[in-house]
Amino acid sequence: MDGTFRTTWESSDMHEIHETDVSILGLGAMGSALAEVLVKAGVRTTVWNRSTGRAEALVAQGATEAASAAAAVRASPLVVVCLFDHDSVHEVLDPLVGDLAGRKLVNLTTTKPEQARRSALWAARARIAYLDGGIMAVPSMIGQPGASILYSGSQEVFREHTELFDRWAAGTYYGEDAGLASLYDFALLSAMYVMFAGFMQGAAMLAPAGVPASRFAAMAAPWLTAMTGELAGYAEVIDGGDYTVPGQQSLTFSNLGLFIEAITDEGVSAEPIAMVQRLIQQQVDAGHGTEGFARIIESLKPSGA
Repeated sequence: MDGTFRTTWESSDMHEIHETDVSILGLGAMGSALAEVLVKAGVRTTVWNRSTGRAEALVAQGATEAASAAAAVRASPLVVVCLFDHDSVHEVLDPLVGDLAGRKLVNLTTTKPEQARRSALWAARARIAYLDGGIMAVPSMIGQPGASILYSGSQEVFREHTELFDRWAAGTYYGEDAGLASLYDFALLSAMYVMFAGFMQGAAMLAPAGVPASRFAAMAAPWLTAMTGELAGYAEVIDGGDYTVPGQQSLTFSNLGLFIEAITDEGVSAEPIAMVQRLIQQQVDAGHGTEGFARIIESLKPSGA
C-alpha cells in the first residue's frame, strides 16, 4: 500500500469497504468529461492521470485524486479506463492484475474489435468482470442529449451500473462478445468520415467560384439528411442478397465518370468520389452492370463472404 488510501475491512464478513464508487483512469478531454458528469451528479469518484495537473478542476468539484494507478484501482469496485490506445491501457493495468481481481472494469478507450476481445480474455483469466464501450460523442456531448455509448462484454456489469452509465449518455448493450461495441463504433465512424470527405470535396469544388463552405454546408445538411432516408431501402436489398429487385438504380447508370471529369476540370482532386467509382467499376467489369448500386458492397466484403 502506498498510503494514498486506507483499505479497511469489516471483521464480521471481511468485505472490502471502498473509498469511492468509481475510479476513472485517464483525464484527457473525454476522461475528464466522464469524470465531471459523475462528480456533479454526486457520485463518489476517484480520478488518476499519468501526467500531473489534469485533476485540479475535478478535485475542486469534489473528486478524489489518487497518487497512483494502483491506488485508484483499489479505491473503487468499478474502474473505468479512458486512455490513449490499447497499448496504453495494458501498460497501466497489466501490473495491477492482482488489485483488479474481483473488480469490474469498463474500457472506454478506442480499440479495435480484436483488441477488445483480447482484453476480455485477459480480464477473464484474472477474474475481472470486463465491459467494453464505444463512445459515440465528442467530450462536450457527454451528459447531454444526443450522446450514446455502445457496450459489449459482461452483461452483469452493464446491468448493475446502467444508472451510472446513463448519466454519461444513452447506453445500448450489444452482447457478450466484447468486440461488438468496437465493431459498431468503427462501422458508424467509417460512414461518418466518408460523408465528411464527400462534403469537403464539394466545398473544394465550389471554392474557386467564390462560394464559401458555410453556404455550401447550409445546402448540404438538409440534402444529406433527406438522403439518409434511402439507407433502409439499401439495407433491405443487401440483407435480401438480390441486387436485381425492381426499383434500383443500376450500376451502369450510376457511373460517376462525368462527375470525376467535372471535378478535375476545376483543378480539384476527385479522390473521394473516385473511390466510389472504383467500386462501381469493379462490379460492372464482373458483369453486374444491370444490377443495383447496392451491389458495390460485394467489393467491400471479405473474400469468400
